[in-house]
Amino acid sequence: MPPPAPGDREARRKDVSEAVWAVLADKGFGGLTLRAVAAAMNGSTGMLMHYFPTKRALIAHALDLLEARTAERPRRARPAEGLPSVRAILLDILPLTPDDTARNRIWVSSWDLALADEGLAGEQAGRYARLRGTVRPHLEAAGRLHQLGDANADAEQLAAAAVAFTHGLVVQAIFDPDRFPADVQTAMLDDFLASLGPGADADLHLSRRPGLPGSAAG
Repeated sequence: MPPPAPGDREARRKDVSEAVWAVLADKGFGGLTLRAVAAAMNGSTGMLMHYFPTKRALIAHALDLLEARTAERPRRARPAEGLPSVRAILLDILPLTPDDTARNRIWVSSWDLALADEGLAGEQAGRYARLRGTVRPHLEAAGRLHQLGDANADAEQLAAAAVAFTHGLVVQAIFDPDRFPADVQTAMLDDFLASLGPGADADLHLSRRPGLPGSAAG
């Protein structure tokens, strides 16, 4: 079977990506195979191999697609700076809605495959570094705004702690959703952020008022 012409290749790339996403949503990374993607497209594995000559290429594309879908999801309005902005960023990560839960289940299912491949593991580490980099400036601002117990606290370390707390909560909520419904997750995140300093609780209280940016209903 000859390879697709350049125009046809680009035209089919969206279809391929949609099929990959459909398999991820249904089966997670454990069920992501060339055969499953071909079936979702009503096509053949031979056709798919023009796009993904190896299973690793398919997984790498799926991870990139997942990162892109995560970046494109609807997000809460973010206050300009400080802990209320950190709160909005972290609320967007938690599995508070069915769509958020489905996306997080796919992410968690990808970890085993990434850990088994040094290159994929490095790419995943880069994704988490970018997330910490997103959070860090807002924690630096929180220090300047006297929202932290220690205005000179290491923002990089605080960002790592915030991301670690949030992802730990993600895992617990996915495996035990009855114990960790949306309101419990939100309250736990607020308690974590309030623990960062004596100035945190009052500022976060404002962000929790209904209708204000950063509220859980946003």
